[in-house]
Amino acid sequence: MSKNTLIKAGILGMIAVLGGAFGAHALKEILSPEHLASFNTGVRYQMIHAVVLICLFLLGTKFEMKQFKIATTLIFWGVILFSGSIYILTLKNIIGLEALKFAGPITPIGGLLIITGWVFIVLGALKIER
Repeated sequence: MSKNTLIKAGILGMIAVLGGAFGAHALKEILSPEHLASFNTGVRYQMIHAVVLICLFLLGTKFEMKQFKIATTLIFWGVILFSGSIYILTLKNIIGLEALKFAGPITPIGGLLIITGWVFIVLGALKIER
């Protein structure tokens, strides 16, 4: 597993912390409770999966499984699409760009990539020999 996995994890984690602070302080007074909850869902999934990428990096140092590499790619891009589209949908009214509603169908695609990444973690785990 390459150091790029750690870099991706660090970037996702950093953006999640910034997003959480932004939501807690700047967006709290602007967004409806439903929109703020949605924004926080994006932040939560992003942070959880940043940690998952760190775990995949560590697993990759011990077990050279192509399934873990595939999982890393799927989860990274899944988070970008899932959380990113939630951020866009939540902030489109504030930004004033109703045209950003195109992001709605992207959220489940990101979720499907994340789920598929987890499937590849399971497949990799099944190949580990004691």
